[in-house]
Amino acid sequence: MNIPFEPTLFAVNINVHLILEYLAFFVAFRYYVWLKRRSSDPISSSNRLSIILGAALGALLGSRLMGFFENPILTTLNFQNVLILLNTKSIMGGLFGGLIGVEITKKIVGEKESSGDLFTFPIILGIIIGRIGCFLSGTKEFTYGHQTDFLLGMDLGDGIPRHPIALYEIVFLSVVLLILHLLQSKTKNENGLQFKLFMLTYFAFRFFIEFLKPNTFLILNLSSIQWLCIICWMYYLPTLKRLLSHAY
Repeated sequence: MNIPFEPTLFAVNINVHLILEYLAFFVAFRYYVWLKRRSSDPISSSNRLSIILGAALGALLGSRLMGFFENPILTTLNFQNVLILLNTKSIMGGLFGGLIGVEITKKIVGEKESSGDLFTFPIILGIIIGRIGCFLSGTKEFTYGHQTDFLLGMDLGDGIPRHPIALYEIVFLSVVLLILHLLQSKTKNENGLQFKLFMLTYFAFRFFIEFLKPNTFLILNLSSIQWLCIICWMYYLPTLKRLLSHAY
């Protein structure tokens, strides 16, 4: 199989990445619904629906905003640039934007309970499925790494051995999924802790893996994604301090 993987069916090119992206949303949502049915959700159905809508709106705005910061194309405002911007997305912006959307919604509806745990496993599974599509797209998606002589280097479509960042992420998230599953009995006593652990570990991973990508490094030689990771750590600083104190 060649990368990028672009099969044809009845003389029509199949966009595998787009199909897997939609599949990721579908599977993640169905997984969430299945988990919700099997759990005793402390949040009422009406508030949970409001939270889901807030998360979706926040994720949409955050994804597009961070997509722009990763690729600041609007040096000149024209129709083509606007179309590019509307199609530029960032999973990191989507996650953090969704988090902010949830927190704002909970303030509006007066919900005090943490709401993230039910989303954790579906989000991780959805990202894994989406990253398979990114890997199969090769250098057509900005999830490839620098040229490398490392034994895991792969030709992702341009004839140059590169770090397969999408594969690294799939392996990392699979390990996180397994560990969080094993820790479920210990984290269930604190509602929301599982989601916080996922956010802290995933954003830490993305901070360091960004150095392997041909990024545009901005302030203090850090990319926009790395600055978002720092903001996320600051947001969860009380949780991080408490986890470190318990570990100590």
